[in-house]
Amino acid sequence: MNVKVLKRKTAQRAKRKARIRAHINGTAECPRVSFFRSNRYLSAQAIDDTSSKTLCAVHGKKLGLNSSAESAKKLAVEFAGLLKGANISTIVFDRNGYQFHGVVAAFATALRENEISF
Repeated sequence: MNVKVLKRKTAQRAKRKARIRAHINGTAECPRVSFFRSNRYLSAQAIDDTSSKTLCAVHGKKLGLNSSAESAKKLAVEFAGLLKGANISTIVFDRNGYQFHGVVAAFATALRENEISF
């Protein structure tokens, strides 16, 4: 891709991310789950914004997963187990500026199927 196109897309995602983050906030009882996808891996973390602490996190590289929708479902199952272990059943989902389809939607749907509500 052209360098100008990549810079424009990155800037647009940063604007979307800032706009989303202005409205959502996580607490210890209802943390913000920030989802990140790269070209190779997926990761997610539960964040308590009041104390600026990460409550639990999972990364696809450690589990041997790539950035496909099937891997997103497996990652969500693992992450739901970590959340349940920390006695968390309600979250605020932060899609991190990504569109809610494909890998992001697969991750969110799998979290809901594993009794994590948002």
